[in-house]
Amino acid sequence: MTPITSREIRLRRRPVGLPSAEDFALATVTLPALGDGDVLVKNLYMSVDPYMRGRMIDRKSYTPPFALGEVLQGGAVGAVIESKHSQFQVGDTVLHGLGWREYFVSDGKGLTAIDPTIAPVQSFLGAVGMPGQTAYFGLLDIGQPQAGETVFVSAAAGAVGSMVCQFAKIKGCRVVGSVGSQAKIDWLLNEVGVDAAFNYKETNDLKAELGKHCPNGIDIYFENVGGEHLEAALAHMNNYGRIPACGMISQYNATAATPAPTNLGLIVGKRIKLQGFIVSDQRARAPEFYADMRQWIAAGQIKWHETVVEGIENAPNAFRGLFTGENMGKMLVKL
Repeated sequence: MTPITSREIRLRRRPVGLPSAEDFALATVTLPALGDGDVLVKNLYMSVDPYMRGRMIDRKSYTPPFALGEVLQGGAVGAVIESKHSQFQVGDTVLHGLGWREYFVSDGKGLTAIDPTIAPVQSFLGAVGMPGQTAYFGLLDIGQPQAGETVFVSAAAGAVGSMVCQFAKIKGCRVVGSVGSQAKIDWLLNEVGVDAAFNYKETNDLKAELGKHCPNGIDIYFENVGGEHLEAALAHMNNYGRIPACGMISQYNATAATPAPTNLGLIVGKRIKLQGFIVSDQRARAPEFYADMRQWIAAGQIKWHETVVEGIENAPNAFRGLFTGENMGKMLVKL
């Protein structure tokens, strides 16, 4: 068989502030021949996710930092095109964390065959994948939504936020979303079905704007942004409110310490629960998520939007776009 060459994206240097094209390198490699127990995978779609920004910093965290000069890793779905592995057949679609490359040879570790009857394969990187599971376990386990409660979601048109909005509606909640454009407001109101949405970029007083949309206070704030959003939410949280802390994207590219919310003391008097979480902690519970999603999708209760960028060479720009608001729903790279 003619050797296969594959293009891949490597981390050339560690970004300072917002990542730039110069922080990445496009390389071409020749793949080895398959040995017994190996599979050859052609990636179809790869994911770019905000959490990856933290892995570009050389620091101790819940997951190791990316190494300079090495191919970047991230979620992807691919097709098995050659196999010498007993558990994977040619034509299988697999989910894995070895993205940012066009092809790769694997011994099968880290590959999970997916069921394309649940949803289109690329949605296993978004609505039916890690972002969807993040929304599901964060909202249901920590938020514990009850019918009639008010749920506020920041970055509500993103891959995680848009799923939180829909899960909260399924549970009978009133949902308010914060986004960065009118197009995202329209999508949330007309397609996702939230009760209210506003553009945080068009207000000089986020706390007052949030209060207009949450006249009875907030019972659950799903935290994706941090900073001013957290301060505004705390001001309007009801007693015994819950805050699942998924991420704080406003701080990911900060080059200096960012000011903390000035009203964190409200957590005590209002008896607020604020809890961070990492979705991989719930990996063993994925069947629960898939069972509910299959039912909700079949019932027409789940909608999603994908922003698709073509070509692996454009992956760094797609990644950068996560921090400048260019994505609606899940940002994907089609290979």
